[in-house]
Amino acid sequence: MASFDVVSEIEQQELVNAIDQANREIGTRFDFKGTNSKVELSESVLTVISKSEFQIKQINEIIKNKINKRGIDIRCLEYDEITENNNETRQIIKVKKGIDKDRGRFIVKMIKNTKLKVQASIQGEQVRISGKKRDDLQNAISELKKAKIDIPLQYINFRD
Repeated sequence: MASFDVVSEIEQQELVNAIDQANREIGTRFDFKGTNSKVELSESVLTVISKSEFQIKQINEIIKNKINKRGIDIRCLEYDEITENNNETRQIIKVKKGIDKDRGRFIVKMIKNTKLKVQASIQGEQVRISGKKRDDLQNAISELKKAKIDIPLQYINFRD
């Protein structure tokens, strides 16, 4: 029985490198001089710190560009509201990893609605799709690529 796993992962080291590059660019840009602007990364949470909301939005564009150049899909970023206190503005950006239960159910339901001869099951933060024919599995991958899912998906562990 052939199978593959559908996952939503990002390479942590590439994310670290992208944030380092963004901080370097922020440090050298003239419009950020003396503003103490920076991006902090802890686990899977980015904290953008600057003086104004306008500068936060500029930093977000820098982050998007750097992350995209590193091969990470920017759909994995989830932006919180911008908060202001005293003379500091912050925004928390969560980096989404894994497929949560609701999206997992959506993927399983979508695969079943395609009428392909494959089975889909949720296994933790991934979905395993198995079937007898390799062509059916490849058709399932193409259906998932067509679907409007708001997280980046990768297809791993393809076994015949």
